[in-house]
Amino acid sequence: MNIGEASEASGVSAKMIRYYEQIGLIRPSTRSGNNYRVYAADDVHVLRFIKRARSLGFSLEETERLLALWQDRERESAAVKAVAVEHIADLERRIADMQAMVKTLKHLAHCCGGDGRPDCPILEDLAGHVDPPKAATISSKTHS
Repeated sequence: MNIGEASEASGVSAKMIRYYEQIGLIRPSTRSGNNYRVYAADDVHVLRFIKRARSLGFSLEETERLLALWQDRERESAAVKAVAVEHIADLERRIADMQAMVKTLKHLAHCCGGDGRPDCPILEDLAGHVDPPKAATISSKTHS
């Protein structure tokens, strides 16, 4: 199948397929006589694997590790689990960070009057509780 058909069958865009080939995540496709990329069912299966791993938030590096483990029939499942557990911990850290951001923003939004006055605790917080820079004044004094 050509790249368009492989894209449709796998759900991975043709642009991403080319990118995955370029970075070495997938092996280069074979080429037809007119130099078009040609993909087999196994290639589509690999692309689906990559798409699923990426949809679960695995980085390209993690996806590459998982792909290598998947293709290694001699591997131990403990190696796969280690990648997953590490990723879970990273996701939990990111979720905690995002929850902290939500809490802070809710507090700031609650403290903001949202009225016609110029003072705003949201902007003050973003500025690090520092007054905004004042416009520079030009001295009219001349020196002799």
